[in-house]
Amino acid sequence: MTASRRSTALIGDDNTVVVAGKRLTWRTLHKLPQLPSPAAVLVDNGADALAAVRHHAVHGTELLVATSSRVDERMREELGESGFAVVLPDGDVTQARLKRVEESGRVWLLTSGSTGRPKRIGHTLESLTTVTGEQPPRTWLLPYSPGTYAWWQVVTVSLTHADQGLVVIEPDELENWPLIAAEHGVTAASGTPTFWRQAVYRDADALAAVPLEQITLGGEPVDQGILDQLREHFPKARISWIYASSEVGASIVVHDGLAGFPREWLDRKPDPDRPMLAVDGNELVIRSPHHGAGLVGAVHTGDRVEFDGDRVLITGRIDTDEINVGGSKVSAGIVRNVLMSHPGVSWARVFARKAPLVGRMVAAEVVPNPALGPITDADLVQWCSSRLPDYGVPRRIRFLDEIPQKETLKSEV
Repeated sequence: MTASRRSTALIGDDNTVVVAGKRLTWRTLHKLPQLPSPAAVLVDNGADALAAVRHHAVHGTELLVATSSRVDERMREELGESGFAVVLPDGDVTQARLKRVEESGRVWLLTSGSTGRPKRIGHTLESLTTVTGEQPPRTWLLPYSPGTYAWWQVVTVSLTHADQGLVVIEPDELENWPLIAAEHGVTAASGTPTFWRQAVYRDADALAAVPLEQITLGGEPVDQGILDQLREHFPKARISWIYASSEVGASIVVHDGLAGFPREWLDRKPDPDRPMLAVDGNELVIRSPHHGAGLVGAVHTGDRVEFDGDRVLITGRIDTDEINVGGSKVSAGIVRNVLMSHPGVSWARVFARKAPLVGRMVAAEVVPNPALGPITDADLVQWCSSRLPDYGVPRRIRFLDEIPQKETLKSEV
């Protein structure tokens, strides 16, 4: 995958962009000064991030865009040593320490850092644009943190297709995003399962008032409970879940309303235009045409899978999902799904805790469903005991008042 300069004719230039309450278009977004190239543009608002993207699309600037909170001083120094000028939110520019030839048309993404410090993965607008073909007119919600892979997925839809508007949700608007979405007629929205659970938990009626026709989930394990909840609120919408990452791109897309993906998708006949899925032990392995620069061949994702009949469920990260209780192993994701299938639970996190004799035991944090009254840890232990082996039943349960959510719209699940 080589980088190349983009054309100045942007198909989506006249699409509506609503940001900070202002109704603009891509064309009328405020113009940034001529950016140095390569440039790492650090932003504290959605308008500046979108302006940097349009600048890249027109001029081919080698670009990394991220929120300033994701890039600490050490990483800023590393960027400078790698040839990037660092553009700060106030417009100040720290010049690159290394002079090198720019890669015109290159876009850099930071990984989520789930396996350590974030890494840079190279892409182009072409490799990030995975929605192709004619699209029905839509207005998309954009709640993701600027520069993340999920953010780029929504941004490229609007930038490269006609009649695909954007409504940008800033961090201080997340709590009330359904009201903003309803006001501006949002018909398509993408978010993590945590994002959708938050919306149902805070104000299900406000959520149901948004005229959604397309609902997309990704970024975290997707369980049947949240899919069913969204179907209840939006019986006519298409509900999709996507497995995607900076490394392998959007590799799994499921529209059938069921958690996991069909087992028959594993080890299919090779097709250069379609990701190839496999399982090595209990790890998902993907060979993708949408991969980042330099990632050739099969990529071990680090995500753990379990088979449930004819479905393949992605339960979580291998290094955190498996809990060993006295030699018996249980998936934290499976226990989490059982907890969240209880009607009195809005959200749950399952993790290992030190225990005498067995070394580790299963513990959980839970946010109760306020619509169904109080529940106790004894209620949940009983619920799990009839659905899990004894070693998989949570023995310590802590109740929380709110669903925790990070800048990436994810929670620690």
